Amino acid sequence: MEKLLDQLDETREALLVAIAELPDAALMQPHVIGRFSIADVLVNLTAWEAELVTGMMQLDQGKKPGTLLTALANRQEYNLKWFEENRGRNLDRVFDDLQKVRVELEGWLENFSEQDLTQPNRYKWFAGKSLTNIIEEVTFGNEQRYIPLMATFAGKWLVDNSSISETAVSPQENNNHDHPN
Repeated sequence: MEKLLDQLDETREALLVAIAELPDAALMQPHVIGRFSIADVLVNLTAWEAELVTGMMQLDQGKKPGTLLTALANRQEYNLKWFEENRGRNLDRVFDDLQKVRVELEGWLENFSEQDLTQPNRYKWFAGKSLTNIIEEVTFGNEQRYIPLMATFAGKWLVDNSSISETAVSPQENNNHDHPN
């Protein structure tokens, strides 16, 4: 559990450091990662973590985490849904929600034993993956994909000291995904 919590903290810190010096305009600029802004990506990361928290609550109650499983099976559809619903969201709210859901996740982790977290067949719905594997995918696995892209954009922004072209990070550099996650 400590290793998992450390990884969550380290990756989140790296993400926040990568974008720390960017002004609001840079965070809201579209077409930074594919067609999406850094704020859009942060909203998406938050949505995935919130879905994970809901799924963990359901697992704790002995229920199937249906929406989480649907999201995992249809990532692009889930991502687009959240993008459409949250486009242009206030930056203060984006960062507040990002922090709040992480605190909730860390709280829920305490409800699960080491065995619940690490046993691959503990939850049949995850097709042989452990809950830790799912947590890694949804949290720091996603964040780690975007940190280099955000850092590259931030470096270019700071050097140029102005808005850069829509090709700041091409979709090809984003593993050919048209949306975060």
